[in-house]
Amino acid sequence: MAEIKIEQKKPVWPWLLVGLVVVALLLYFLVFRDNDKNTEVVTEPDDITNTYESDLLGVKEDNGTVAAYVSFVENNKEKMGLDHEYTNEALLKLIEATNAMANEVGYDVEADIQQAKEYAKMISTDPFETSHADNIRKADDILTNVLQNIQKEKYPTLSDEVEALKSASESIKPGVLSLDQKEAVKNYFAVAADLLQKMN
Repeated sequence: MAEIKIEQKKPVWPWLLVGLVVVALLLYFLVFRDNDKNTEVVTEPDDITNTYESDLLGVKEDNGTVAAYVSFVENNKEKMGLDHEYTNEALLKLIEATNAMANEVGYDVEADIQQAKEYAKMISTDPFETSHADNIRKADDILTNVLQNIQKEKYPTLSDEVEALKSASESIKPGVLSLDQKEAVKNYFAVAADLLQKMN
């Protein structure tokens, strides 16, 4: 009788193991490595708007009220007379622009805005009053403080501009006639316009 040779089958498990290793390597390079490249650094949420600060740094608000104030200051640089019409209008527009910017970021400034409006109103009542510079300075200090708080919360890169605004406000001297310090008053409005334009 003839002998039947029986060949043993080679084990399949080594091939399965090699296949699993190849599949695991492919998944690692295709899925996990791509995720490492797309990982972003996330900062803590911003307290005002519950958004991330890194998302806000390049965002422009494009607020029309702010743009109107900036345009007014740029187009009326030479005006400032005894009637204080320019100063009053510039201050009222600055108040509205500051309020609009605060609303954009969800910052409550209602009490400050009302106080600044009261000081602005005092400027227009009597053109011969000698305390206009005092009222301008008080309103400017309030608005500077509001803008500084907005800057700290949402625009950390604009700290130099806020310092320039504080300096411009301090250059308006109480007790000196506002017409004797026209340049200081106009400079404050110009610096405020620059800051607001960068925020907007």
